[in-house]
Amino acid sequence: MAKLKEFKTADLLVAGCDEAGRGCLAGPVFAAAVILPVGFNHKLLDDSKQMKERDRNHLAGVIKEVALAHSIAMCDHKEIDRINILNASFLAMHRAVDALKTRPGLLLIDGNRFNPYKGINHKTVVGGDGIYTCIAAASVLAKTARDAFMLDLHSLYPQYGWDKNKAYATKAHRDALVKYGFSTYHRKSFRLDYQTKLDL
Repeated sequence: MAKLKEFKTADLLVAGCDEAGRGCLAGPVFAAAVILPVGFNHKLLDDSKQMKERDRNHLAGVIKEVALAHSIAMCDHKEIDRINILNASFLAMHRAVDALKTRPGLLLIDGNRFNPYKGINHKTVVGGDGIYTCIAAASVLAKTARDAFMLDLHSLYPQYGWDKNKAYATKAHRDALVKYGFSTYHRKSFRLDYQTKLDL
């Protein structure tokens, strides 16, 4: 696992923010915001995409227990289609910050772009979920929440294999779209080669 570091400021509470599901073909995009106590680290903590599923699930519980504040929010597939996935990712992060019980003084955002949150400064960090503990923690909460959501949807739409691909554009998922067409939860705004084979 990567050795992550704490983002230190003189007097500000820092909330790490990250999203999960931005590149998926179906379902919501989830986001989390996490304020960690000073000095927190964990041997399993890393960019959630680099972690084993069982480690993510274990660490999500640890993070929720030790965090000074944490929250998880989402934008659904209809909102994604209406405002586009980038803006939906930012809106989900805003909603996560809205729901924090403690107001941070700085938002540390994974990525290189963000829509400013009124009244709180932010800093973007490319690859931040593999650098800073608070962003990594947010990535874990966002991904585990979204994975659980997609697992529930899998029981309604087992033909797409969401229990395994979580609605990412795997070959099996794309092949299922050609065979079965869109579900209620697919993002209609995503344009891929398979759509030329569908009556859309």
